[in-house]
Amino acid sequence: MITSFVLKALDRNIAVVAALLLAVAALVPALNLLTAPDHPLHVPTYIVSLTGKYLTYALLALALDLVWGFCGILSLGHAAFFALGGYAMGMYLMRQIGARGSYGNPLLPDFMVFLNWKDLPWFWHGFDMFWFAALMAVVVPGLLAFVFGWFAFRSRVNGVYLSIITQAMTFALLLAFFRNDMGFGGNNGLTDFKDILGFNIQSDGTRSSLFAASAVALALSLVIASGIVRSKYGKVLVGVRDAESRTRFLGYRVEHVKLFAFTVSAMMAGVAGALYVPQVGIINPGEFEPANSIEVVIWTAVGGRGTLIGPIVGAILVNGGKSIFTAAFPEFWLFALGGLFILVTLFLPKGIVGTARHAVERRREYGKARKALEARALSAEPQAAE
Repeated sequence: MITSFVLKALDRNIAVVAALLLAVAALVPALNLLTAPDHPLHVPTYIVSLTGKYLTYALLALALDLVWGFCGILSLGHAAFFALGGYAMGMYLMRQIGARGSYGNPLLPDFMVFLNWKDLPWFWHGFDMFWFAALMAVVVPGLLAFVFGWFAFRSRVNGVYLSIITQAMTFALLLAFFRNDMGFGGNNGLTDFKDILGFNIQSDGTRSSLFAASAVALALSLVIASGIVRSKYGKVLVGVRDAESRTRFLGYRVEHVKLFAFTVSAMMAGVAGALYVPQVGIINPGEFEPANSIEVVIWTAVGGRGTLIGPIVGAILVNGGKSIFTAAFPEFWLFALGGLFILVTLFLPKGIVGTARHAVERRREYGKARKALEARALSAEPQAAE
């Protein structure tokens, strides 16, 4: 069954991109660790970390594309799932600091000692184990998406109303995590990480390993998402996107179809957040900002929603451009981002990958039609000679 799922998922384009990601996961760490700093092929550690962050953003954009591009759910709250996965990993990293913190408390993180907490909160127990934190990074976003989607989709909330509600959910979590009494570090969040799985989080080897893990996770998520949309369920998913009422009248439980996609998408976003935090070294309530969710929508639109590959391209290109543009003109970045979204909407409504795919398909159809006309002309010549 798994083999059949993978074979269905791996069309040529998906296979090429997944193979490319796996190759990058091996090549970039090798060029970072096995070459001298003055070697022309050496990849500096800061580039490894920066690109690894872009890959987590690409995974987040891919998660959004699964629900927006193929189910028509414009979620403006995916930053919440991303941040929850990040907090789960951040809690594990904080527990690994132990007595090396500023206050030397082997059990309580520094911010809890500063706020005069006496005992570790119950919801922090278990986060001293990596497997538990990794599990929570998937379960917590997935559970929130399931509960939220259960009530929203059963009530048949859709369109702009659903988008507003998802944004309201994100903003509510932002306000909650800002509170010091929530036990998540308040405004400062979680930071000053030391180790992950016993390895120094600042070392070149750890940075390269996190990069490789991000690339592999993105490749696997791409295959999983492709398998979902190319399956029979994926056809129903597209039916819900294009004609929800008609799909419901055909006997499908539309709310269940949406709920599954929304939950899987949230779990993928949680994985992205868990990989993001150790590479940037901090997680705070700012990650819940509604503007972050809107940026993910822009990445997906620029790359091409409904293509799976497009959001990956869009996330890497836009964030790469952001790094360059903010270094030169930091105060104009938001204007540039807004202008980019308008230009894409007007001139590339299918996004970069969607427009390129459409052009290739049109050229292929033109070539087939031309060959058919030539074949018809050749078959007609002997008759004309007779």
